Amino acid sequence: MSDKDFPPPVKYLDDRLGIGKIGRKNLRKVFPDHWSFMLGEIALYSFIILILTGIFLTFWFKPSMAEIEYQGSYSLLKGLHMSEAYASTLDISFDVRGGLLMRQIHHWAAVLFIAAMMVHLLRIFFTGAFRKPRELNWVIGFTMLFLGIIEGFIGYGLPDDLLSGTGLRITQGMIGASPVIGTYMNFFIFGGEFPGDDMVPRFFIVHVLLIPGLILALVTVHLFLVVYHKHTQYAGPGRTNNNVVGYPLMPVYMAKAGGFFFVVFGITALMGALMQINPVWLYGPYNPAEVTAGSQPDWYMGWLEGSVRIMPGFESTFWGITLSWNLIIPALLIPPAFVTLVALYPFIEAWITGDKREHHLLDRPRNMPTRTGIGAAFITFYGLLWVGGGNDLVATHFGISLNSVTWFLRFAVILGPILAFWITRRVAISLQRADNDRILHGLETGIIVRSPDGAYSEKHTPISTYEAYELTARDRNLPLDIGPETDDNGVRAPRRALNKLRARLSRFYFADAVQKPTREEVEDAHTHGHGPGDEHEELSDTETFREVTSDRS
Repeated sequence: MSDKDFPPPVKYLDDRLGIGKIGRKNLRKVFPDHWSFMLGEIALYSFIILILTGIFLTFWFKPSMAEIEYQGSYSLLKGLHMSEAYASTLDISFDVRGGLLMRQIHHWAAVLFIAAMMVHLLRIFFTGAFRKPRELNWVIGFTMLFLGIIEGFIGYGLPDDLLSGTGLRITQGMIGASPVIGTYMNFFIFGGEFPGDDMVPRFFIVHVLLIPGLILALVTVHLFLVVYHKHTQYAGPGRTNNNVVGYPLMPVYMAKAGGFFFVVFGITALMGALMQINPVWLYGPYNPAEVTAGSQPDWYMGWLEGSVRIMPGFESTFWGITLSWNLIIPALLIPPAFVTLVALYPFIEAWITGDKREHHLLDRPRNMPTRTGIGAAFITFYGLLWVGGGNDLVATHFGISLNSVTWFLRFAVILGPILAFWITRRVAISLQRADNDRILHGLETGIIVRSPDGAYSEKHTPISTYEAYELTARDRNLPLDIGPETDDNGVRAPRRALNKLRARLSRFYFADAVQKPTREEVEDAHTHGHGPGDEHEELSDTETFREVTSDRS
């Protein structure tokens, strides 16, 4: 389309802002097509739904802890004293047209937002999409997840009901366990002794203004970097580190993305209409002297509560200061250490492996056994702590002693990740060997032949060129070589001890990993055949396949 063909409004803007030149380049940007890339889109669309429904709810919600007598429609609580925040939440649920639907859509969208970000980050981790040049985008994405969890927890506390108040009381105890500064932090957050008078107003500002603004800014930077770095893609014919195979942004991808947004919105609306979530009228207003039986936080906070529940209770006193290790270790040390390790993982892996290359093709998880094992260990650690957050419900539902559940989790949270790492790593290595067998020997046909000397063997048929390309489109990963201890002049290399540690970690990282076959190995396998009666004329794709493997050896 030429500039003269633009509609008048577009031509007006083009004359003043030059959007035509920008649009021609960016609207034809190519994006690959794979279902796993929709995980990030689900997170983005859930965030949009949160903003839209949140704007609706702010019109009627009153962020005040002033005490009033409830005279609304819900007769079971009529005449009860409660905060304006809780009363307005009841009014939204029972008196505002569409209010309960919007409340539930908002809550389900928050759950979906955090879940989609978690699964999206797992996809990025297991496929190696965080490698150069996308390390900063990994940190940005992980920061968005962290802010989303905080945003969800704060929003969960705004209605000032008994369930959310119980969760905030636990949080107040964790903050108070901070040596020296714990009391001051509690007074700053809650505006005095818990629950204070300013908790809801302060949380409301943070929930509707501060954190959404930060997330929106990070989303903008995240999407800009995705476009700037170009999208990663899975290995396949025609796909290399230097191109992107897919569909243009306009009109194909825009139409698909727009349709998918309405699918996500529709499913979230159905969940809000048909699946009850957070019925605050059943809990009643918050009272610091009461606790709801079997109370549980939203699922994404379960791992933090689980770490506190399974920790043995012990404390120490130094110079008049009491240190509650049963809160400091699980609430103030383990979560920050876990979060920091995950956020910095791309830089740690790059340092261990010495890999400074740019990567635009994604890994198959089996081709990086150690990384995949580490991911499985993280998931196991998180999952066991998550189970610990409901240890009382596990005990009551299955008729098990609560102490038995707690003691099991205390050992399992240490041994479980180690076992998960070892099993996952061995499975990945086995799958690598199976892939190499397919490359070298082809597929089993089920046809058994007998040689003149009486030996039996099975005929094989070669895999297709396309499958061979996908199986060999990976690098040969070798342990880092740190070189000799001294140079030609006998001068000792700097940071020798650190480099030795790095070399040991590199050998561990790539230990037992199965490298893809070399060109010579493929040619040898195809030249000698795989047993009597395995005729070579069946290997129709051999020559093309040799070209593929020779380019990647």
